[in-house]
Amino acid sequence: MTTSVWQVSGMTCEHCVSAVRQEVGELGGVHAVDVVLETGAVTVTGEAQPDRASMAAAVEEAGYQLV
Repeated sequence: MTTSVWQVSGMTCEHCVSAVRQEVGELGGVHAVDVVLETGAVTVTGEAQPDRASMAAAVEEAGYQLV
């Protein structure tokens, strides 16, 4: 298992958190996603660290931006 922390901008509410958690959680090999609204930190635990392109695409699909 690996854990990586990413920064996401544009989140303002719990709906934002839920949307990011859902989209990132659908990436292959991801087991858990923790989102901290106040800091924009997204912690991803899984079989391997997601690559930046996949992570950016998932965050953008949710309507936000990977920093």
